[in-house]
Parts: sequence; C-alpha cells; structure tokens
Amino acid sequence: MQHSRRKFIKNTTAGSAALLLASLDAFSLTSKPNFTLHKNYELKIMATKWGDESKIDDFCAKVKKAGYDGIEEWWPDDKKQQNEIFAAVKKHNLDIGFVCGAWQSNAAEHLTMYKKLIDAAAKQNIQRPLYINNHSGRDYFSFDESKKFMEHTNALSKETGIPIYHETHRGRILFAAHITKEFIQKIPELRLTLDISHWCNVHESMLDNQKETVDLALERTDHIHARIGYEEGPQVNDPRAPEWEYAVKKHFEWWDKVVERKKKNGERMTFLTEFGPPMYMQTLPYTLQTVSDQWAINVHMLQLLRKRYS
Repeated sequence: MQHSRRKFIKNTTAGSAALLLASLDAFSLTSKPNFTLHKNYELKIMATKWGDESKIDDFCAKVKKAGYDGIEEWWPDDKKQQNEIFAAVKKHNLDIGFVCGAWQSNAAEHLTMYKKLIDAAAKQNIQRPLYINNHSGRDYFSFDESKKFMEHTNALSKETGIPIYHETHRGRILFAAHITKEFIQKIPELRLTLDISHWCNVHESMLDNQKETVDLALERTDHIHARIGYEEGPQVNDPRAPEWEYAVKKHFEWWDKVVERKKKNGERMTFLTEFGPPMYMQTLPYTLQTVSDQWAINVHMLQLLRKRYS
C-alpha cells in the first residue's frame, strides 16, 4: 500500500511537471513578441554565483555547459580572487559583468570605498567587462549624498567606455519606484539595472498604480536581473508553479518593453538569471530544507529568456 502511494505521488508529480514545462515552453514561443529586429541586436545571458560554493573554475565550467554567455560576479578587493575570476572566465570563454558596492553606514566613508572598488573594476586591463552593475549607497542617504555616486559613475563610464548601471535594489539608493523617479528626472545620464522584483515587495503590489514611474524606469534600463517577485517578497518559490503565472507574465510584460527598444535600436541586451539561495529561497521550518532547486530554476529562466528574446 505504501509503495503504491509513493508510486502514485511520483507519477503524478512527474506528469504535472511535464504539463507545466510544456505550458511554459508554449508561453515563451506562442506569446513571443514580434519586435522589429535591427541586425546589431545582441542578447547576453549571465549566471550568478550567488549561493554556489564551488570553486570559480568548476562553476564556470557548469555555466558554459548550461549555455550561458558569462557570469556576473562581485568585484573582490583581493588580487588573488581577481586573478582566479579572470583565469576561469578566460579558460571557459565566458564574458564577465561585475557588481560593485560598499557597506559603510556613513555616506562619505561609503562613497570613498565605493569609488575605490568601481575604479579598480573599470580600469583593470585584464578583461573588459560587458558592464558594471552597482549596489549604490544606502536607502537612507539623502538625494545630495546619493547623487555623488551617480555623478562618479557617469564620468567613469565616459572615461572608460564601459556601461555602468545602478540597480533597483532594496536597501540601496533606488530601493523604491517613487524614489527612483526623482533620480531619473534629475540625472539624464542615469542608466539602470532593473530588478523590479524588489519594487513589488517594497510597494506590496504589482505596481499597477505606478505605471508612469515604471515606464520611466523601463526607458532607462539596459540590464535586467531576471527574478520573479510578488507582493509579499522579492522571489517566488518556483516560477514554474501555476500559482505564480500572473507574476511571471507581469515581469515578462515589463521586460518585453526593454527588449523591444534594444532590438529596434540594435543594442546589446543583458540579463542575469538571479533566483537566489536561502533566505531568498523559501525553506521548511526547523530543517531549512529548500523548497526548490536554485540552479534548475535559473537554468529554466535562461532557456525561457533565450527562446523569447533571441
């Protein structure tokens, strides 16, 4: 009896998963937008090492095998770690995008460390990054304190030719839609990494009441962190589950607008699949066992993005 019950559960789960994957595959293709395509359009999809505890060389081998174009990784303030990253991406013929950010509570001290890190990442001559993404400042810094980060990166991007973006991330300067709106309006050169899952969480909504602000942000977006958020959190437990269809479709609706502009203008579009580990990923109480497979979900997102936006 117990064996039969286990067999039933296993078969039911496998069948449900197959139907769901077929449904998602159909979503990526049948609803694929018919955008005007400029010949210079280019799609790059990056992998995150966040949550992966393997050596960087082993990770890059896995990333390459899965079909990613490169990795996005924090710029380390350590020469040995820098060399290991560059060696691994070169060995496996991968692109690199860096993340820079500091953690000091004092705005002036924070800015000093931030400049040190981003200047080093931008001016090294080992491998040119596709872009530099920024966890900029703190959410409680004033506008005048915060704009200094953007003024520095605008000048640095012009000096080096490297695209530099500021991420819409909780706890950082652009943590909320209405805050970001002011920076967009007052700093014309500001370019964004859009992780709109954070805003869904911050505003406890799918942002239908801030459409004008979201559209402004989409116009300034060059890089997207492809994670699905919802009203009560920055990450659904599994985007393949049918209960999250509304959130998945909403995020793709936003992303479609960015890709449409990129395809029309013949520009590079970069994505990072960024479903994270615990405690972003939900866990069971007491055991902290994860409810989903982080790597499998990110590869699923990679495949979905590739089919929809190539």
